[in-house]
Amino acid sequence: MRNRFRMALVTGASSGIGACFAGALPRATGLLLSGRDEARLKAVADRQAEEGRAVEAMAANLSDRAGRERLIEKAEALGVDLLINNAGYGAFGRFVENDLETELDMVTVNVAAVVHLTRSLLPGMVARAKRDGARAGVVTVSSIAAFAPLPMFATYAATKTFELSFSEALAEEMKREPVDILAVCPGATRTDFFNRAKMPGGMMPGYEEPEAVARKGLGALGRRRVLVSRAGVRLALTPVTLPRRAAVGGIGHFMRGLAERGNR
Repeated sequence: MRNRFRMALVTGASSGIGACFAGALPRATGLLLSGRDEARLKAVADRQAEEGRAVEAMAANLSDRAGRERLIEKAEALGVDLLINNAGYGAFGRFVENDLETELDMVTVNVAAVVHLTRSLLPGMVARAKRDGARAGVVTVSSIAAFAPLPMFATYAATKTFELSFSEALAEEMKREPVDILAVCPGATRTDFFNRAKMPGGMMPGYEEPEAVARKGLGALGRRRVLVSRAGVRLALTPVTLPRRAAVGGIGHFMRGLAERGNR
């Protein structure tokens, strides 16, 4: 990780990849940890505080706008310079048979919360980075499910496609600003995801450890815009990811030209 951050906000930090991001950050980086499970969140926060770092925990339901706004207010007050959008979940099953409220909440947490937190915090993060001669960072945890439609995980995969596209476009828009933007795309990871998603059989074979995903994500920040965390999967997706990067750059150049002509 090239950047040295003073304060990081990690959502979905009560377990899994989010908790591992908290543990993988340098001790000098203070933490604002958010999650829905207050007891587990407190346990993660207490463990990190034992390492001699400044840690604050704030239970928040990101499907609730008021909860998001309280978290944003707290993050602004602390001067967060690294945002890790990790919170999210999936629901396995045929779309027409899945619970409607679960599907809608999934879109809210996986999509609306990412947009709300990023749009609210990014301007202040960039302004502080410019003032201090530093760099800010935004990491959004997407998934390899972002690269193709995924029947039986239709809504989940669509939300992850949004996160990937959003991160790539934002990275191109902000490339001249002192901020690094990264989408991390893990495959099957040893977390509670599959049990929470009620997927028959639970954990898929060939999983990756969440500590490895977090470590690789922080290492890639500032070096690339998209990280597929499993090397074998990354190699297999190279014919997809390389043209995407070239296309985003070309489209970005064209769209900036349109914006500049519109401002004349």
